[in-house]
Amino acid sequence: MARKTKDVTITFPGRDYGKVFHLREMPPMQAEKWATRALAVVAKSGIDIGGIDDIMKMGMAGIAMLGIASLVNCPFEDIEPLLDEMMWCICIKPDSKRPNYIREDLVEEDIEEIATRLYLRSEVFQLITGFSVTGGQSSETPSQAPASPSPSSNIPTFPEASVQFSRSRKTRQRP
Repeated sequence: MARKTKDVTITFPGRDYGKVFHLREMPPMQAEKWATRALAVVAKSGIDIGGIDDIMKMGMAGIAMLGIASLVNCPFEDIEPLLDEMMWCICIKPDSKRPNYIREDLVEEDIEEIATRLYLRSEVFQLITGFSVTGGQSSETPSQAPASPSPSSNIPTFPEASVQFSRSRKTRQRP
């Protein structure tokens, strides 16, 4: 089965208004490692997360139940790699005249507002876990489509073959 993807159009005011970002689910092994590292960071910081063994066995669902908000109470140097890795799930559709063109590597100018970065991270988290950072478990299941399409509705599979990917001049190193 293909990884979940999601297009998100920025609809709130600011320099990123109207930009379209393409989000991709982490592969399962990467997501499990990300969740385990996130739980370890939270546990190391002294935050009571209850039965760590049970949470770790649940992988991404466990980190979702714990809540990404717990990471806010952790030292930044411990969570920075986790935040950076989340950004690898985000691509941009820079040209509205070519909606199937996706540029994989973001450059600094692609996201100009802090609010956009935070919003995109919450959307990535929801895509990976099925849990909304603000609203609990998503009501959608893989077999359900949204009642009416929205700019940020889930697309159940990878883009069709007609989608073009491009590498930018400035490339990021994958973890």
